[in-house]
Amino acid sequence: MEQIGKRKQHLSFRTKADLQKAVTDTLEPLKRHFTPGCAGLELGFTAAIHNEAIALMEAFARPLWGLIPHASGGGESDLWPLFLKGIINGTNPEHEEYWGDFVTQDQRMVEQAVFGLGLALAPDKLWDPLNEREKQQLYKWLNQINLVDHSNPNNWLMFTVLVNVGFKKVGMPYNQAIMDEYLDTIDTYYLDDGWYSDGKTDQRDYYIPFAMHFYTLIYAKLMENDDPERAKIYLERAKTFAKQFIYWFAEDGSSLPFGRSQTYRFAQVAFWCALVYAGVEPFSLGVIKGMIMRHLRWWFDQPIFTTDGLLSIGYAYPNLIMGESYNAPGSPYWAFKSFLILDLPDDHPFWSVEEEPLPKLNPVSMQPHARMLICRPEDDRHVMALCSGQMANFDMAHSAAKYAKFAYSTLFGFSVPKGYYGLTQGAYDSMLALSECDEHYRVRRFCEEYRVEEQFVYSKWLPWQDVEIQTWLIPVGLWHVRIHRIDSKRRLAAAEGGFAVGRMMDFALSETDGVKIAADRAVALMPGGISGIVNIQGYTGAIMVYPEANTNLLKPRTMIPTLTVQLESGEHVLISAVYGATNREENVVRFDLVPIVDHTSEGRIIVTDAETKSVVFDMEI
Repeated sequence: MEQIGKRKQHLSFRTKADLQKAVTDTLEPLKRHFTPGCAGLELGFTAAIHNEAIALMEAFARPLWGLIPHASGGGESDLWPLFLKGIINGTNPEHEEYWGDFVTQDQRMVEQAVFGLGLALAPDKLWDPLNEREKQQLYKWLNQINLVDHSNPNNWLMFTVLVNVGFKKVGMPYNQAIMDEYLDTIDTYYLDDGWYSDGKTDQRDYYIPFAMHFYTLIYAKLMENDDPERAKIYLERAKTFAKQFIYWFAEDGSSLPFGRSQTYRFAQVAFWCALVYAGVEPFSLGVIKGMIMRHLRWWFDQPIFTTDGLLSIGYAYPNLIMGESYNAPGSPYWAFKSFLILDLPDDHPFWSVEEEPLPKLNPVSMQPHARMLICRPEDDRHVMALCSGQMANFDMAHSAAKYAKFAYSTLFGFSVPKGYYGLTQGAYDSMLALSECDEHYRVRRFCEEYRVEEQFVYSKWLPWQDVEIQTWLIPVGLWHVRIHRIDSKRRLAAAEGGFAVGRMMDFALSETDGVKIAADRAVALMPGGISGIVNIQGYTGAIMVYPEANTNLLKPRTMIPTLTVQLESGEHVLISAVYGATNREENVVRFDLVPIVDHTSEGRIIVTDAETKSVVFDMEI
């Protein structure tokens, strides 16, 4: 087998054959990791909240998201005998590798969804070869999902739906009542403008495109004749959502890192693949094809595979620090949901149409349901989201870093803490970090109030009960201005972090030449981008923070331009201008065009774009 590091040289992601080869190449290393009964895959030694037996089963199931549409679209793989053996043994209560019985809210329910897809799309691979006893065992094991207490009222409901769709497609008894009940519940999560919530939560993350829409689009396609009314609704919602979600993608194929489950990587584009699969074209087929193919190229150009060819936990490189408690060694293979596109027949126009660039998009997109302003200050080279009001509805590692930073970026990613003592461990990019002068920092988590307007994003937050902060985030071209009105009963140390930018990797380049620090500003001009921050009002120092390694999702070694100040108890107004751009000569020059901010005696703040001379914000705060 060719080395993983060389794979990106021969996978151009332009044809169906290229995508088929991506599936077979990336799954080839799995052959060495099947358990003796083939019902599990031993892909590593790290753990998740569920036990090791379930982790083995998860690792077995998730590659099927790619292998099933690969097969239904005409692809051949010598992995099928191994997977078929695993299905037979995993559903046999008498076998030592039986996947087991469960009663409620079990990870195995998540993994059952792909078997429903398999029964619908590729019964010739995982149903027809079974004898009658084996079919009954598979059916009985899957049917548990219809019998348990379903206490996860979110996208998990669609797993039950997909299993029943699979049953229906192979002529087995299915539960229409529970399908209707769960689909009706899914409808209660629909907001507007194409947006769902994932249950009754404040999260508007990738679980909307790669779960809520992904599963309902599959349902719409498979059940278009049986349930045409629902199918039509799902298609229309997805079409509407696409017109906002396209703003999350950059010209180079990258997508906005935000929220949990970033280790699912190129599942970010699964929504677009499901759109084409379901026959929805909110943009031209060439535009959608370009997005999908550029995205896959971007990901396969990152070191996301281990040296022995397995997909790692991490984002742009292997990194356990940013993972979730439910990320076992096989979890990242949910990325293979994007290979649903392979179900398309060889003569589908998607495979022959020429790729097109992104359409002309507005420089700022207000997305109130996502609680974001999506900014594209360099056309499509850099996507930045200014955010307020999101937070996970359950306790997860680094939830504030994943949802509550002021800005997220395709160019700079975001960072998670490695520890909680000092700025180096905390890696507080795109945050205002506050401590009681003891190096133990707090940041924005939950917002008491939030508002998204066309010109700014607002939030009120309480790092302590007696410290109230009102924050305004204002996009100004390549800059954004941050205003904090602080009412504090405590003496605090404050640190305002800009974007984290990757450090030099080449011995021939001098990192110190690209770092410039003055009394009122700090900037890093690195090959991966220009990150800078300038004091407008209230800060007294500027430093460059060099965080612990492996804290950023995109680059393992970073630096963060940061402003600092000591605040006595009382009222304060802090204003900074934050710069983030690709490292091009014209952008080096633009760093000198700092937004002009006037704070009048009447309490009004007026922000003017120094480059265009236009007023972008005028408000009493």
